[in-house]
Amino acid sequence: MYKQNFKIILSFLLIFLSNFMFSQKKFTIVLDAGHGGSDSGAKRSYSDIGLLAEKDVTLAIVLKVGRMLEKNKDFKVIYTRKYDEYPSLSDRTNLANRSKADLFVSVHCNSAARSTAYGTETYVQGPDQNDTNLEVAKRENDVIFLDEKDKQTFGSYDASSPESLIALKLQQSKYLESSLLLGGLVEGNFVDKDKRFSRGVFQKNLHVLRMNAMPSVLIETGFINHAEESHYLASEKGQDEISESIYNAIIEYKKAVDRKSGGAYATTTKKIEPEKPAEVALKNDFRILLMSAPTKYNDGDPALKGLNYILPIKENGQYKYYYGVTNMSSVKDINIKTAKDAGFRNAFAVGFMPNQKLSMGYYTIEVYVGEKLNGNSFILQTLKDLERNKDSGVFYYTYGKIYTLEDAVNLQKELESKGIKNTVIQKVYK
Repeated sequence: MYKQNFKIILSFLLIFLSNFMFSQKKFTIVLDAGHGGSDSGAKRSYSDIGLLAEKDVTLAIVLKVGRMLEKNKDFKVIYTRKYDEYPSLSDRTNLANRSKADLFVSVHCNSAARSTAYGTETYVQGPDQNDTNLEVAKRENDVIFLDEKDKQTFGSYDASSPESLIALKLQQSKYLESSLLLGGLVEGNFVDKDKRFSRGVFQKNLHVLRMNAMPSVLIETGFINHAEESHYLASEKGQDEISESIYNAIIEYKKAVDRKSGGAYATTTKKIEPEKPAEVALKNDFRILLMSAPTKYNDGDPALKGLNYILPIKENGQYKYYYGVTNMSSVKDINIKTAKDAGFRNAFAVGFMPNQKLSMGYYTIEVYVGEKLNGNSFILQTLKDLERNKDSGVFYYTYGKIYTLEDAVNLQKELESKGIKNTVIQKVYK
């Protein structure tokens, strides 16, 4: 009788202790100061402050964020570097994955060909990267078979089973949703607290985002080659404000995570909002139409108001300028807001069905507009089968015939790699 009661009490104690230990698990965050060592990143010399290197700014900001987080008992902070050294991109993501981190935050500074570009940006994994992240997650789960004890503990786990793949896919969707949440909080703090210009939250194929099996963001804190912003990045005041905004965003993110899981912060929240369903990718890709004009504007033109990632598409003699691309509703809304904040008040989202073929025409690449090219021109020497048309004394040279926008974008990139830049995708109707 006593033995039986003792076993029951012991069982309850074990359950209590295991729950207590689980509840005390610290939230592990990996802080990554971009570049380092022989890799300076973006840099620019100024007469008053000397050489400003991205690697120094990012390290200063990351150490400030880390010191604030380390004062909070709920966090465990891991640094990819704390000194002027260069861990490879693989070293950074491997560290995060091995540490089973809950969050990965990479801090960078921006740079552009023109010195007028300014503002902050935050990146999350690209819309086409879910499969890559899924493979990373599968590899990280496969690690449990490398140790004999883990084999016994997780003997029933099968990484290739349909059930496991479904669970991992759901987890990847959660990673993207969580990354978007943190990205929005960071950019929101930059705007609301620091009164800075946010260029938005974007999805992009970056190694430190693609190869992580956890929510991850890459924060561009400002442009080093912008005269005013560079001095802000170099100043103690600027670095303090940036680090505090990132820190506060992480705290708010952790609160949101705890509200969903019933963690430490849940009891301190006055109003517990109902859990929102995970964001589901939209069927279409959405680009933000900024304007239509008869004039062709190249990157950096003042008419584009400092925005990057603009895709001009020529249609019926008009150049339509599209900003960004995403298949997530939340990012689409952020991109619309960014476009309107930049001055495109009538901007709106346009849906493009992925890989849809034009049924009544095709795409081609407009490579040159102007006077007639002579036979020794770089374009004529590089490309064969160019099509030439003349209208009102102006010569138009186009190249290729493709049927999906994705193929047109890829052809455009191929031409750029050959040195033919400032091309425009043109839609031709039969």
